Amino acid sequence: MIEKIDNIKNEINRYLNKKENVKEEWIEDNHPIDIAEALSELDASEINNFTKLLETEDLADIFEESEKELQIDILKCKSSEEIIEIFSHMAADDITDILGLLPIQKRKELLRHMKQDDALVVKNLLGYDKESAGGIMTTEYLLLNKNLTTTEALQKIKNIAPDTEIIDTIFIADENKKLVGSVDLRNILSSDDNKKLEELMDDNIIKVSADVDQEIVAQQVAKYDLTVIPVINKSSILIGIITVDDIIDVIEAENTEDLYKMHGVDEEESSDTSLMQSIKSRMPWMFINLATAFLATLTVAMFEDVIAQVAALAAAMPIVAGMGGNAGTQTLSIVIRGIALGEIDFRDNWKLLFKEAMVGIINGAATGLVTGLILYLMYGNIYLGLIIFLAMILNLLIAGMFGFLIPLSLQSLGIDPALASAIFLTTVTDVFGFFVFLGLARTFLEFLI
Repeated sequence: MIEKIDNIKNEINRYLNKKENVKEEWIEDNHPIDIAEALSELDASEINNFTKLLETEDLADIFEESEKELQIDILKCKSSEEIIEIFSHMAADDITDILGLLPIQKRKELLRHMKQDDALVVKNLLGYDKESAGGIMTTEYLLLNKNLTTTEALQKIKNIAPDTEIIDTIFIADENKKLVGSVDLRNILSSDDNKKLEELMDDNIIKVSADVDQEIVAQQVAKYDLTVIPVINKSSILIGIITVDDIIDVIEAENTEDLYKMHGVDEEESSDTSLMQSIKSRMPWMFINLATAFLATLTVAMFEDVIAQVAALAAAMPIVAGMGGNAGTQTLSIVIRGIALGEIDFRDNWKLLFKEAMVGIINGAATGLVTGLILYLMYGNIYLGLIIFLAMILNLLIAGMFGFLIPLSLQSLGIDPALASAIFLTTVTDVFGFFVFLGLARTFLEFLI
């Protein structure tokens, strides 16, 4: 893949050096997303010069596949008229996403230059939260009346299809324009000419309202194995559709967001983010981690006299805390994924809590036994091995239970479980791990000296 991008970049540079228009054959031989990736590695002036060598329709295809940073670089070097021409080859939902990146004044200017009907559609889409069903839907769909025959339907499809996102699923409305079902194009093509759509349609249709969060939309699409899901208003009238390619983008964005939040990184940060922006986004979480780390330090300080008498404890302490942290993170990952997929909530999953507790006990016993044997061989003290064996069981039990309870508790309080779970879990496993291990050491102190 890297070699392919490098080849495309070399071709781009060749076009730039010769200052000749890009050949259509070259565009057809290279996917727009690969060209966009190659362009993103060039500087602003090279991007500007290359876009001048492209046909507007080809530029629009590349533009749609570009990352936000490249899209902004392209827009910066284009006049409003040129931008509107690019938009004329794009879907309304994609135009809405682009306008959402621009300053308000620039957005208003472009809307003024657009055709009135197109501008109205885009304005309506801009009115929705960008992470809601309304914010990611497109208004380019096929909606036919249920009383049409298949012959009449095919004629309408032929006329409307060029302006729609998909044509394999046709939505059906009643006389009041309410969504009542859907039918596959295949069923229309294979049915009698005079058969009505009402007889062919599936009236058990999965749909969402415009204000539903995009993550719930993604769950619905995955659950029912859909390629498209309709969006309705309060009157059950179809106002848009969400296609599976948009859902893939949502899933990727949500997974990235959860991954970043779990590690205290801003979701907007990337490898291209500036030094100061990275510092600004990460430093608050570093200070929060520092504050929680002091809790573990205070716990250790409570047992300074014990550690002073048995130096081996200082070497063994990180093992207990580290294993607890790893075990808790495993549970945390499973629970956060379950919450994201709508599979886990606070009320119905006490069996899972018991399961995670048992996993902690069994894994703690297994790893504790191995660790205890190694410490016994290292220091020749059976009680040191016994202490870490018991501490490992207790800390992995605690890690499993809190790895399960923390994200669910945060969710019930209206806090994003991916945002703060890892910090609380690390604190719990460190504090309890040190307390249990050193507490047991104090109990058996006379056998350790």
